[in-house]
Amino acid sequence: MHVTRLDLRGFRRFADVSLSPQPGINLITGENGAGKTSLLEALHLMAYGRSFRGRVRDGLIRAGDPALEVFVEWQELRRDQKRKAGMRHSGQDWTGRLDGSAVSQLGELCAALAVVSFEPGSHALITGAAEIRRRYLDWGLFHVEPDFTPLWRRYTRALKQRNALLKARARDGQIDAWDHELAEAGEPLTRRRQQYLDQLQPRFAALATDLAPALGEVRLDYLPGWRRDEFPLADALLLARDRDQLAGYTSVGPHRADWRIGFGGLPGREALSRGQAKLTALSALLAQAEHHAAVLGEWPVVALDDLASELDRNHQRRVLERLLASQAQVFITGTDDPPALAGMQVELTRFHVEHGELVAR
Repeated sequence: MHVTRLDLRGFRRFADVSLSPQPGINLITGENGAGKTSLLEALHLMAYGRSFRGRVRDGLIRAGDPALEVFVEWQELRRDQKRKAGMRHSGQDWTGRLDGSAVSQLGELCAALAVVSFEPGSHALITGAAEIRRRYLDWGLFHVEPDFTPLWRRYTRALKQRNALLKARARDGQIDAWDHELAEAGEPLTRRRQQYLDQLQPRFAALATDLAPALGEVRLDYLPGWRRDEFPLADALLLARDRDQLAGYTSVGPHRADWRIGFGGLPGREALSRGQAKLTALSALLAQAEHHAAVLGEWPVVALDDLASELDRNHQRRVLERLLASQAQVFITGTDDPPALAGMQVELTRFHVEHGELVAR
């Protein structure tokens, strides 16, 4: 998967800008605050439906503009097919198009363009809330298993209905039907997540050994959101019903799931330094990208924001060597060239950003 065109309008500092990336490494340089990260942020928005720096209404739209617009063209190598997608977002409402047709679900855009992003906040994948780790699993499954999306939507709809009934203090008979629906969707959803995490394990372990050997042997464990080894989800929902009616929400199920990492060389993730958390997160993200490539036959786009300040020269080199061997399209931002590139024979496509504009170098 190679992006061939990226257009932004009303996006942070950019009034109107167009980028024509090339295969291989695309290096975007500029001073702090010039706008270089915004280019990666726009790709992330199209691939995830959100920015990695907050919600659309929280500063993503350029001051004075009514909305932002993002347009992306890319080449799917496995199908030898050109695709295009666009989004207009006012901070409240959005419209989108995919391959010339309007889309009604934001997920349709997100499932089309695959981008794996590593940025200064990525350590939250390891040290942050469980929701971040659930999104990581679900994003990967959306791409490699097309039938996961309707299953996820079915569970999400049922959860919303059950929670509404709980808040309204509805009778047990009304809740029974949604317990059944949650169990019918939640059990297979959980199996998919568990299988996906198991498939990531060997790739993650190899990457973690290469990037952070001091952590020792690593192990991924899935926490399903209820005591699955003791009883099925339908029974867990029934047992929790009295508590849920008092609380007004559903306390057990896949929406409460998480996964954790066991480290052979450390007592737990709480003992990780910030640098180790970053390397662990990067290992998880690259493992996901490698799995995507193994299943679909092509790498997702890889975006590395401010690489030089996130990784030391040795780790930069290890990551870049892996990505160059994969032939993935890579976007890297920084105030200058990452030091690791100095000793590598790499052909670069260069872009420079000044005050929200692309300029020649």
